[in-house]
Amino acid sequence: MQIASLLGKNYFFLPDICGWAEGERVGGCPHILGEVRKVPKHFRSLQDFNRQELQALIDRAMVLKQEKRAGVIHQQLRGKTVGLIFEKPSTRTRVSFEAAMYGLGGQVIFLSGRDTQLARSEPLKDMSRVMSRYVDGMVVRTFGQEVVEELAAYATVPVINALTDLHHPCQVLSDIMTVIEQKGPIAERTIAWVGDGNNMANSWIQAAAIFGFRLVLACPEGYEPNEEILAAARAVATRPIVLGHDPRAAVAEADVINVDVWASMGMEAEAEERLRVFSRFQLDDALLLAAPVEAIVLHCLPAHRGEEITEEVLESARCVAFDQAENKMHIHKAILESLLGSSQALPR
Repeated sequence: MQIASLLGKNYFFLPDICGWAEGERVGGCPHILGEVRKVPKHFRSLQDFNRQELQALIDRAMVLKQEKRAGVIHQQLRGKTVGLIFEKPSTRTRVSFEAAMYGLGGQVIFLSGRDTQLARSEPLKDMSRVMSRYVDGMVVRTFGQEVVEELAAYATVPVINALTDLHHPCQVLSDIMTVIEQKGPIAERTIAWVGDGNNMANSWIQAAAIFGFRLVLACPEGYEPNEEILAAARAVATRPIVLGHDPRAAVAEADVINVDVWASMGMEAEAEERLRVFSRFQLDDALLLAAPVEAIVLHCLPAHRGEEITEEVLESARCVAFDQAENKMHIHKAILESLLGSSQALPR
C-alpha cells in the first residue's frame, strides 16, 4: 500500500478503484478516514487534480530524480509504448518525454503533424480509437484544447496534454517542482508572472488556486490571461491572484519571477507588434533590482535573449532555467508512471 503525505496527513492509494483517501495505519494496515477520490485517467489540465494528487506527482518526480542520479535503472514501463502526437514542433518537450519513457523502460512512437491523418481531416474520434489499440498512452502537443478533450473523450488509454494554446500543465508542474527545490513549500511563496497572459499564465493561475500560493501577474492591456480560468481560480483560491499591468509592482514582493516568450508558436504574424507592446515587460537588471534580492528567475525556454529576458539575467546565478528544464523529464516520468504503469508507483 503506497502513501503520499501532505500537510501532516497520510493519503493511501487504493489500486482496486485507482483512488486516494485520507487515512492512518492501524496495526500495520491502512484505516481509511476520509472520502475516496478517483484519480483522473487523463492529464488534460491542472484543474482536473487536487493538491494532494499533484503533490504526490512532484514527490515521486523528486524520488525518480534522486534515483537516476544514483544510477538506479527503472523498468516500470517495460513493454509499454506511448505515442507522441505533436502538431506543434518542440525540442525540450519531445526530448524530455522520450527520455522519460525510455528511462522507465518503455518505447516511444513520434508522430509530427504531417505524419497523421489530422492534416487530411480525419475525425479525432476515429484517430483516438485507433491509436488506443496501438499504444498504451498518447502525449499530445497541439493548438486547440478541444483536440486534447476530444481525443481523451474517445480514448481507452491515457491522454496527456503536452501543450495547447490554453494550457501547459506538465511544464507548470515541473516549474513548481523547481520552486520547491529552491525555496521550500510553495504555498508560502509569492510568484510573479511578467509578460503575455498565455497558456503558461493560465496554468500558473490554476496552480495558484490548487497549491495556495500568492500569484501576481503583470501583462500588457489586451494580453491578459483567459478570463474564465482567472475567475474560476479566484473563486476557490485561498491567497490572492492579482492581475495588473505594472511589472515593477508584480515583482516587488516576489520569491519567484517567471517570464516566457512574447510571441508563442503560431503568433509569428504578431511578432513585430508584440515587440513594441511588450518592450517595458523585459526582465532586465533594472527590473530585477525591484524584486527582493533572494528572488529567483524561471524561464521555460526557449529564451529570446534581448526580448523577454536579457542575456545577463538568463545567465545569472539567480536564474534556474536549466534546472527547470531538467525537471520536465522527471515530472514526465512521474506522470507517465502514474497513468501507464502500476498504480502502486504513483506516490512515494
